[in-house]
Amino acid sequence: MHCAAFSFDVRRGEPLANLAEVERGLARAHERGIELVLLPEMWPTSFPTPESDWDQLREASELCRLRLIELCRQWGMFVGGSMFHFGGELPCNRFELMGPLGPMLGYDKVHLFSPTAEPASFAPGGAPPGVAELPLGKVSAVVCYDLRFVELLRVPWLAGTELLLVPCQWPNSRAAQLRALALGTAAWMQAYVLVCNRVGTERVGRRGLELEFGGGSLLVDPRGRVLAEGQAEPGLIHGQIDWDDLRALRREIPVGRDRCPKSYAAPRAEPTSEDTPESPR
Repeated sequence: MHCAAFSFDVRRGEPLANLAEVERGLARAHERGIELVLLPEMWPTSFPTPESDWDQLREASELCRLRLIELCRQWGMFVGGSMFHFGGELPCNRFELMGPLGPMLGYDKVHLFSPTAEPASFAPGGAPPGVAELPLGKVSAVVCYDLRFVELLRVPWLAGTELLLVPCQWPNSRAAQLRALALGTAAWMQAYVLVCNRVGTERVGRRGLELEFGGGSLLVDPRGRVLAEGQAEPGLIHGQIDWDDLRALRREIPVGRDRCPKSYAAPRAEPTSEDTPESPR
């Protein structure tokens, strides 16, 4: 499978401009025979501010979502990214993977980034990501900050995930950590990891932190090798996924089979009387 990340400057309050940029990127991907494209986190609208109009955000998100479904059907392509999902008192940051037949996978970001006050604007997801069956392999996704939490990632790994998608708005100040986490995750999961990070500068969250985003989108193979890597310019990074090589690696080094779950329980904080040997008499 030929897959890609499409990085661009997500412009707050300009959903039509963001949608037009995505359409141009997907058209280039289609011309190159790319079958799956990952977009950045919150690609239609970026993050809200205290002055954001929630009705406008809802309408913009739904318009972009419906257009993305049309493009996937038109070009026979799989496309994933995250956007607002409204259903409760606060919206969720929802990842969706669309395919030629419509939506295939949905996941609400569980871990909200407190330094930019995400919990003030979003409700956290209440369930781990599921797994979608593509024609040749199993795909799952987490969103940005989720990549730091191995407990969450273990769920899709145990479900057999072979390609993990990670849309991000991850700033330059922590770019080295994003790269390290992507490589480490690919190696321990024995899976491909595709990260799509935005570019540009923006004040993010209710605290108005000004952050610079340097792209750095990545495709990493199950052996922890970088197959494609972007810089600070917008555009596509792309590479091939070899499902047979992935499965051969898992047979060669059967990490899943060699797990010892009974040994992973956390020790009690303090020993009880049953744990303490008696003093010699």
